[in-house]
Amino acid sequence: MTVLRIAAAAAHFGRDLEFDLARVAKLITDARGAGAGLLVLPDAALGGYLADLRRPDPDALPPALKPDDAVIARVAALAAEMVVCVGFCEDGGDARYNAAVCVSGDGVLGLHRKVHLPAGETAAYAPGDRFEAFDTPAGRIGMLIDYDKTFPESARSLALGGAQILACLSAWPTSVTNRAPRMAQDRQSRLFDLYDQARAAENQVVLASSNQTGVMGGMRFLGQAKVVGPGGDVLARTWSKAGLAVAEIDVAAEIDRARRILHHIRERRPDVYRETPT
Repeated sequence: MTVLRIAAAAAHFGRDLEFDLARVAKLITDARGAGAGLLVLPDAALGGYLADLRRPDPDALPPALKPDDAVIARVAALAAEMVVCVGFCEDGGDARYNAAVCVSGDGVLGLHRKVHLPAGETAAYAPGDRFEAFDTPAGRIGMLIDYDKTFPESARSLALGGAQILACLSAWPTSVTNRAPRMAQDRQSRLFDLYDQARAAENQVVLASSNQTGVMGGMRFLGQAKVVGPGGDVLARTWSKAGLAVAEIDVAAEIDRARRILHHIRERRPDVYRETPT
């Protein structure tokens, strides 16, 4: 039996990289103190998210970093024996990407470029073109960046690649077009939780969902970090406040238990699935 403590963070990050690094350091220290072997930080934790999804200002974009940048190396050094997933704006040379890296003291373990871009992001970022699971000291992991988890195929691709843990990094705001008077009544708040639980349950995997909090430009972020078990049950959560959701789970044993009778991956019927009607 191999028990892993997983921490998912809800926290605010902005354009000041030194501020962001200090917050990352504090969250890593807190997660380590809670015994976590895996910490999932929010999307855009290094440099902040876009300030306006409808009309992003090209002169006010997050700082772009290469995966081997000294800033990411500092996060890896802070991670040391832990595995830490963190979001950033990637400098891809002739394009920018909304990206995430998974690091430990050994360096970069995995990289994901957000594949599904909402309308506003297409003015600032190019889309990624793949979903790949990778091995880490905490287990085999696949990463999703906020809007990616809206699409069932994203998480299913990672599960088919052997991912046992989905790290979902988000900068997910309340509804931009139809805000509710209370966050709990917001449509995006309900969808955020629904997607987290559905993606875990339909693939029978563990899911760690982080998110930004606070305000950036015209957007208010939801928080609602959580760890979800392979049955879709929420094991720990932060609600809308900043903090860490920490859960202890024997990942392999719980996945085996969830798949003992109904094994969703093995019982698929790809021969009858159609993208368009015949």
